[in-house]
Amino acid sequence: MNLRNYAYIGDAVWELYIREKTVKKTNNSQNLHKITTEKVKMGFQAELLHKIEDCLTSEEQEISRRGRNLPIPIGRRQNQSEYRQATAFETLIGWWYLTNPNRLEEIYKLLLPELGI
Repeated sequence: MNLRNYAYIGDAVWELYIREKTVKKTNNSQNLHKITTEKVKMGFQAELLHKIEDCLTSEEQEISRRGRNLPIPIGRRQNQSEYRQATAFETLIGWWYLTNPNRLEEIYKLLLPELGI
């Protein structure tokens, strides 16, 4: 599968995961939106990638590297570094979701303390 497709599905999977966590925290839709957007924005995803880099296998590191090197849309070029890191993170999430759901659950457990939710 194309890496851009892994990133595309990874974006949706990550947002759903975060929404599943935040919906248990409040009934206020404005708070839900605020908490969710903080956890799915590219800067936060870039930080999360940095947190898990040391526990990635060589194959996962390669997927991350290739995801980071995908072409950048023109509108995102001013935040290139963060955008590339976030894309690499989403690529990994999508790849795990489609190829190794057990590994995705391991990563979720590693990241749970970072989420603060």
